Amino acid sequence: MDAKLVVDLLYWRDIKATGVVFGASLFLVLSLTVCSIVSVCSYVALALLSVTIAFRIYKGILQAIQKSDERHPFKVYLDQDVGLSEDMVHKYSDVALERINVGIVELRRLFLVEDLVDSLKFAVGMWVLTYVGALFNGLTLFILALIGVFSCPVIYEKNQKQIDHYLALVTSQVKDIVGKVQAKVPGLKRKAE
Repeated sequence: MDAKLVVDLLYWRDIKATGVVFGASLFLVLSLTVCSIVSVCSYVALALLSVTIAFRIYKGILQAIQKSDERHPFKVYLDQDVGLSEDMVHKYSDVALERINVGIVELRRLFLVEDLVDSLKFAVGMWVLTYVGALFNGLTLFILALIGVFSCPVIYEKNQKQIDHYLALVTSQVKDIVGKVQAKVPGLKRKAE
């Protein structure tokens, strides 16, 4: 998928296309809160199949009435090659393998306390996630993330100056607090990098 197309979707450059993608995605995820993933996939497949069968029958009846010799209405799509090439599979599997290996190395570094400060930050993050997990399930977080992905870029684009100003203030305050904590607690001073 083209990166420009994704950016255009997230920034609502083409409102119709973004509305369809966002609406369909949100509907699908909200459907998962009511039904199992097997049921949702089955219902989506049945709805799509119903539309294509009805369209095929409609076109067949029109051809019979008009006595035209039109070809199959989905012939263009049936002739397209939809298989995955070996090169594409290797490319994406190599990228995925590289990212998995980087993640494993980082987790090893955090769990085996190579750097005490980073491991403590990770521990605090995991502790915060226990409370988030108690309040929300994974599907709710996914719904919120989906809404955020489609709304945050537009909000940031429209209010960039104010957001950057307040973000700089928060960042400086956090750095001050972290510096004070590191100065007070022995063994938490970071190594010079």
